[in-house]
Amino acid sequence: MSRDEGPRRPPARLGDVVANVLAKAGLTDRVAQASVIPEWPTLVGAQIAAVTEPVRLQQDGTLWVAVTTHGWMQELTLLEPQLLSALNGQADRPAVGRLRFVLRR
Repeated sequence: MSRDEGPRRPPARLGDVVANVLAKAGLTDRVAQASVIPEWPTLVGAQIAAVTEPVRLQQDGTLWVAVTTHGWMQELTLLEPQLLSALNGQADRPAVGRLRFVLRR
């Protein structure tokens, strides 16, 4: 017995399948926004990256960053506008709205 399945399509590329699933789930923008986490050292520079670690990005666009000392936490709070500008420099990525600094444990 033979089943006629019609013409065979080539297999879909995994990247295309994942992109389609993310789009259907409405997560494309969140994933793009979260790309600031692995790009953190490049975006903020080596000196700041050495004393910080981005740990969580909330749905409202708040990025939580662990900091090594209280002194750095205060300095980074003052630098927040410049840091947000660096993080949000890519026009096709949804913006990070706020930074919240916590002392690294």
